[in-house]
This record gives sequence, C-alpha cells and structure tokens, in this order.
Amino acid sequence: MSTLPNCPKCNSELTYQDGIFFICPECSYEWTDDSDGKIADDTVTIKDANGNTLHDGDTVTVIKDLKVKGSSLVIKVGTKVKNIRLIEGDHDIDCKIDGIGPMKLKSQFVKKV
Repeated sequence: MSTLPNCPKCNSELTYQDGIFFICPECSYEWTDDSDGKIADDTVTIKDANGNTLHDGDTVTVIKDLKVKGSSLVIKVGTKVKNIRLIEGDHDIDCKIDGIGPMKLKSQFVKKV
C-alpha cells in the first residue's frame, strides 16, 4: 500500500489522488508533487473589504446597497449571503441570495461573518 503525502496547507492525512493532483477533503486544497519536490500553487487569494481571506462555503454580509442590473431590486446593507462559491473574473463570488436568486458579487462589497 502506497502512502500519500499530507496536505501542505492543513497537514491533514486524509488526502487522495485524482489523476496528477493530490486533494485534501478537509480544506479543498489541490496540488501536484513535482519531481523536484516543490509544490505547485496556482490558487488565487480572494479577500473581502476588510482584507480577510474568503473560502468556498463562507458566510458574508453585504456592506453597501447594491442595485441589481436590469431590475428594480436592491440588495440592502447587512444582507447575509451563506455558502458562497469563489470563481475567477471581475465578479469573484457566486452565490444565491434569499428573495433574489442566483447572483454574482464583487468581493470588495462584502465582509466575512
């Protein structure tokens, strides 16, 4: 039985291999083990308005009234958004807001709860 390396981010022993990637189910970190022993890190760090690092599944609060383009709806200050998903692009948070539906937000207009 071969032993898999511990997660370099959280040091968990519960890692598994998917193709060329090693994956940690506890922190969702993915990495490859290069032949020279270096760990490849291609992750982009997304931060909220206060500089806190955001992760998938976090709960955030809107810090500014946001008008919904193409609609008369407004996302009010203090609206809690649960279970966010981080994506690449200008609007880097994909989420579902109660009463409004699926939405993409910019991380500069939210703070981590």
